[in-house]
Amino acid sequence: MPFQKFLFRPGINKEGTDYSNEGGWFDSNLVRFRKNLPEKIGGWTKNTSNTFQSTCRALHAWVDLESTKYLGLGTTWKYYIKEGDVFTDVTPIRATTTNGITFAATDGSSTITATDSSHGAVVNDFVTISGAVSLGGLVIATVLNQEYQITGVPSSNTYTFTAKDTSGDTVTANASDTGNGGSGVDGAYQINVGLDVYVQSTGWGSGLWGESTWGSANALSASNQLRLWSHDNFGEDLISNVRAGGIYYWDESSGLTNRAVALADLAGANLCPTKALTVLVSDIDRHVIAFGADPLNTGGTARTGAVDPMFICWSDQENATEWEPKATNTAGSFRLSAGSLIVGATRARQETLIWTDTSLYSMTFVGQPFTFSVNLVNEGVGLIGPNAHINTPKGVFWMDKKGFYSYNGAVADIPCTVQDYVFSDINEGQTYQTFGFLNKEFDEVGWFYCSGDSTVIDRYVTYNYDEQVWAIGQLTRSAWIDEGIFNDPIAAYTTSDVGYLYNQESGNDADDSPMDNVYIESSDFDIGEGEEYQFISEIIPDIKFTGSNTDQTINVVLKKRNYPGESLTTSSTTTCTSSTTRIQTRMRARQAVFRVESDDDGTTGVRTGVGFRIGATRMALQPNGKR
Repeated sequence: MPFQKFLFRPGINKEGTDYSNEGGWFDSNLVRFRKNLPEKIGGWTKNTSNTFQSTCRALHAWVDLESTKYLGLGTTWKYYIKEGDVFTDVTPIRATTTNGITFAATDGSSTITATDSSHGAVVNDFVTISGAVSLGGLVIATVLNQEYQITGVPSSNTYTFTAKDTSGDTVTANASDTGNGGSGVDGAYQINVGLDVYVQSTGWGSGLWGESTWGSANALSASNQLRLWSHDNFGEDLISNVRAGGIYYWDESSGLTNRAVALADLAGANLCPTKALTVLVSDIDRHVIAFGADPLNTGGTARTGAVDPMFICWSDQENATEWEPKATNTAGSFRLSAGSLIVGATRARQETLIWTDTSLYSMTFVGQPFTFSVNLVNEGVGLIGPNAHINTPKGVFWMDKKGFYSYNGAVADIPCTVQDYVFSDINEGQTYQTFGFLNKEFDEVGWFYCSGDSTVIDRYVTYNYDEQVWAIGQLTRSAWIDEGIFNDPIAAYTTSDVGYLYNQESGNDADDSPMDNVYIESSDFDIGEGEEYQFISEIIPDIKFTGSNTDQTINVVLKKRNYPGESLTTSSTTTCTSSTTRIQTRMRARQAVFRVESDDDGTTGVRTGVGFRIGATRMALQPNGKR
């Protein structure tokens, strides 16, 4: 029986039907294309055993003058700076109360009610209590004088938390806990937390439970929408911003024991914006730029405190605290016109790109008297989410609401062979969770997004910009930073509000466990025009195994159907190893599908340390009649 060689076209193509894409690959998971051949992606291992709280949606790495490496993490609840293996909480303080908090406990309950007039807290906020004395029973001073996460907000003057000892175990009050904590209780409230999901309305369902009065509308703010951070370096120091909230400054020289503070509270600060949608530091000229900032009032004497979604302002050059436009400095402002909201911004090659909901602008430094020139580059192309852009060695790539684009001096539409697959299944209510990532070792850009009805990121799509091929898969990550300062790409993952960092492209496994559900599947193929049935009796696989395991196994699968409208049925599944030379099959059908998948049978010994690459497969194939 004659053998036929099958070297399927690189890239996943789901724009047509399985049958119309004959000779190509139709579906995949956890597989990339490199040098036109499909291979299993690299695995991941924990960057550190230490954890952080809640979902991380922003990562930023930098090095100080002493070569200390830092990694900034903006999460739903907090902001951390990681040095070595330690996550240090540098979340800014929103407000402090001095000698103004009292407590009440109930016998048999671990819930403590705190009274603090106009505390401004929302559910899940954090407060650090100090100066309290024992309530008289089991709720002693060391129990009270800690950082607590607020569990309920019964009123604007009260909130509740669950008592714990210094080891984190719950403490239940007894009948002797009748005190109020004394008259010298202080509280330091961290900035309000945000949400893990995007909220599109201001009515029922927006905000946190117990945040407002029953049935009332609630205007969107930094505390009741999806928590997103932007951050950038100003020299060794760090500037960060909560979307629709404050702008903060962390002074590296003060050390990790000090928190970030509001930019407007720094010594010498003059008319600094108090709110913004995103911030960055411009390249070379070093201006701090706030996008969607609060403008100056009519008299120019103060900031309004309200986000202007199309307003841009910038500091004096090399001076993060001077924002008053003067003839003697380069501070200034500009309001965009095309669109209704600034969605995102990024540094590109000697320019800053700014996306509104409908347009793309280019902002370039020109010097005095105008400082910056702002030009409309394209109308009709926006950005699907604030972090859905990636700056790469080959230009800037981004994801719009219905397509993918690149910019390298001009906007270009990227032909996409999985476009309908992505956009027909994306959760349009959670597009602000979408974020772009770069994996330059493999010349890849990609986007993680929420599919279907999912409110958690569960899928990705990648584009190899050198080979111009696409791949798809399922994986949950919430933030990513490419290799550079650190040796591997680093990505964030959170489950049950406990967050981990993973070194990506590390080994072949999923954090020391087998990587499940790895597969790639071809489109349908047939003989001639599909008039006759085909009989496949033998397969000669061309699979290169990589990795540390000498007992590696994967499965080679043949599927079949007689008509394009029929469901596929599995004809054979054969275990394949590095020593497998021939696979005997007996399959008769008009159309066949070739699939390679991970061996998920539970035998860990042959499943860990497995990598593979697929070449040109040969099949013994002949006509077998018309009926």
